[in-house]
Amino acid sequence: MFTTFLEKLYLGPTPAEEPCAQLGQPNYHEQALKECRAYTRQLARHFGEPPPGARFALSREIHDFGTYFEVVVRYDPEDEAASEFAFRVEDDLPARWDVQAREELGLEAP
Repeated sequence: MFTTFLEKLYLGPTPAEEPCAQLGQPNYHEQALKECRAYTRQLARHFGEPPPGARFALSREIHDFGTYFEVVVRYDPEDEAASEFAFRVEDDLPARWDVQAREELGLEAP
């Protein structure tokens, strides 16, 4: 097993149809990290654990207004199974929080 992942696909900080912490708001870093971790666990439940050569990760990005966080899938482009997994995830992201993520984040049922 290797430790260097050569490529990454950005998956967002939360499911696309859910609100997320906004850079510049009070407690942004704490809330954003909580949301990203919940989203990462939801992705693992939805897609299963990534194969060797791929993994879900948190990416810290620099912006003019500060540092923000986003979930990514890192993968070895030389590994066919890892690449297929990463692109399958990118193509079929959940739009909403699942029940477990909602509970984890203390959100009410939709």
